[in-house]
Amino acid sequence: MTYDLRMGMATRDAYGKMLVEIGREDPNVVALDADLSKSTKTALFGKEFPGRFFNAGICEANMVSMAAGLASCGKIPFISSFSVFLMNKGFDQLRMCVAYPGNNVKVIVSHGGISIGEDGPSQQSIEDIALACSLPGFIVNVPADEVATRALVRAAHAHRGPVFMRVGRPKTPIVYDEGEPFEFGKGKTLITGDDLAIVTCGGLVAEAIRAADALERIHSLYATVIDMHTIKPLDIELLVSAAKRTRAVIVAEEALPDGGLCSAVARCLAEHCPTPIAFVALPDAYAESGTPAQLLEKYGLNSKGIEAAALRLAKRKASACREQPVA
Repeated sequence: MTYDLRMGMATRDAYGKMLVEIGREDPNVVALDADLSKSTKTALFGKEFPGRFFNAGICEANMVSMAAGLASCGKIPFISSFSVFLMNKGFDQLRMCVAYPGNNVKVIVSHGGISIGEDGPSQQSIEDIALACSLPGFIVNVPADEVATRALVRAAHAHRGPVFMRVGRPKTPIVYDEGEPFEFGKGKTLITGDDLAIVTCGGLVAEAIRAADALERIHSLYATVIDMHTIKPLDIELLVSAAKRTRAVIVAEEALPDGGLCSAVARCLAEHCPTPIAFVALPDAYAESGTPAQLLEKYGLNSKGIEAAALRLAKRKASACREQPVA
C-alpha cells in the first residue's frame, strides 16, 4: 500500500467538529471544559449547544465530579482539557467517581506528549497514557489522524463506560481513507513485511510509515506497520501474529515507556510470544521547550529514530539467529 501522507487537520480539530455532529444526533450528549475550550475545540459544541455546555473553570477535579454526576443521571458527558491538567489534577476523581462506579464519562484530552512544543515540560503530558491505562474499566486510545479521530469519537459515544482519548495540537498527516471503520481493541495493519514489526499509535503512525519506506528502499528490510490505536484493550491476536511472523518488534509512542503502549506490548509478548523487542519512547526524564520538530528530533520520536531502532534490532535478531545451536 502506498501512502502520500498529505497533511490534514489536527486531531483536536477533528474531535471538536465530530462532537458537534454527535450532539446534533443525541440530545443526551453534554460537554464540559476547564476554561480551555478554544484550545480543546469544545467551544464549537458550546456555541451550538450553550445549554449543554459547562465551563468548570480551572478546576479539572471538580469537572470530573460534575461529569460523573451527569453520567449517573443518564447524560453522556465528554470532558476535555489539556492532558497534563485533566489526568494529573483530576486523577483521584477519575478513579473514585468514574472508574470505580464505571460511569459513562468520555475523557478527551488534548496537548498530550511533547509535540505541543514551546509550552514546555509543565504542560507536556508524558504520564497521561500510563495513568489512563491504570484505571480499571477504561478504554484507552490515541488516534493517528482526523479520520481515525472522527471514527473513534463516534465509537466512544456508542460505548457504554469510561473512555480516554488523547488528541493533539499539531496538524497530522492523513493516514486513512474517509470512512475507514474502527473498533476499540482492533488494531490496523497498514504495511506488511517479514523482517520486523513496528507497533505505534497517534502521530507516530505516519512516522512509522516513513521509516518503513526508508528501511525498504535503503536497507532492504521489510517492516510491518501496525496502528495500535487502542492501547487498552490491546489487540493481542494481531500483535502475536505479527511477532510470530517477524520475530522482531519495535514499539514507538510519544510518552514514557512505562505503563503505556510499550509496557502493554512487552507484557503481551512476554506471555504469548517471547520476541526481541526495542522501544522508541521518551527517556526517564521530562523534556525541554522547543518547536515540536526540534523536540521530536532530539528524543528520536520521528521516522529517523524509528529507522535507527529498526537497524539496531535487525542486528540483534541476526546475531541471535547465528548463535542458535544446530539441532
